Formats: sequence, C-alpha cells, structure tokens
Amino acid sequence: MLQVAQATGAIARLALWAAGVGLVLMTVFIAAQVFWRYVLNDSIIWTEPASVMIMGWFIFLGAAVGIREGYHLSFDVLLYVLPERGKLVLYSISDLVVAAFGAGMMWYGSSLAYKAASNTMPSLGISDAWSFIPVVIGGVLIILFSIERIARRLAGLPTARFGDDVDDAEAA
Repeated sequence: MLQVAQATGAIARLALWAAGVGLVLMTVFIAAQVFWRYVLNDSIIWTEPASVMIMGWFIFLGAAVGIREGYHLSFDVLLYVLPERGKLVLYSISDLVVAAFGAGMMWYGSSLAYKAASNTMPSLGISDAWSFIPVVIGGVLIILFSIERIARRLAGLPTARFGDDVDDAEAA
C-alpha cells in the first residue's frame, strides 16, 4: 500500500506543479494583455483564450489534488456523534460518491472533447478539445485519489481531512 501511496503522491505533486505553472502562465498572459492593450494600444489576440484554457487545466488538476490531500470542505455534523468505525464507513461512502462524480467528469468530459475535436480555436490554431481534456484528466485523477483514500482506510493508514493535523510523512 505504501508503494501505491508513493506513486499517487508523485502523481499529485506533478499535477500540483502543473497547476502552479498554469496559474503563473495565466497571470503572465493576462498581465501581457493588459500591458499591450493599455500601454501599447494594441492587443495580443491569443492571450485571452489561452488564459481561459489554462485556467481549466489548473482548476481541475488542483481540485483533484485537493481530493487526495483532504482540502475540500465537508458537512460533518453527523460525524460528531458516530463511533470511529461509523465515521470510517461514512468517509468511504463519501469517497465513493466523489469517485462517481469523477467518473461522470471523465465520461462527459471525453464526450465533449470528442465533439469539439473537429473545431479549432481560431486565435490559437489548436483543437477545441484541449479545453475539455482537463475535465477528463481531472476526473481520472479524482477517481484514482478517491480509491487510494478508501484503500488507505482499509489498510489502517491515516487519510487527510480538511482541518486535520495529519503529518505529511504519515499521509505519504
């Protein structure tokens, strides 16, 4: 199980780095667009669609990593009165529902990407499918990380939750 956790940890780190690079790129593109438009009185035609496309990438990659790291908020009122075993069962049910949501993202995202594949973004000259591929990848990662969380719980390993003080070394 620890080898699987290390592999998914490496995937999560890669996704988080890619999301961070995307955020920086989007910021640079928008700053360049503002500079060109308001200082040079010209406009770069590709910065806005590129920024919107990159935003989809870092949102879906970051959201998937948030699943693995337990950063998403949850409604835990019932959990305060349940015994530990009941909490673990509800956590796993929650992870199954999240995995099903990821499967929906993967399914419908791939359908959208397939339908948009023949369209071209005029200012970028690339297929419109690139706007929907992050939905598919995010869905795949959400499924992977949700299954990992369930497997960790079954193996008796700690699983991060929002607000918990789980050490990164324990959660690896």
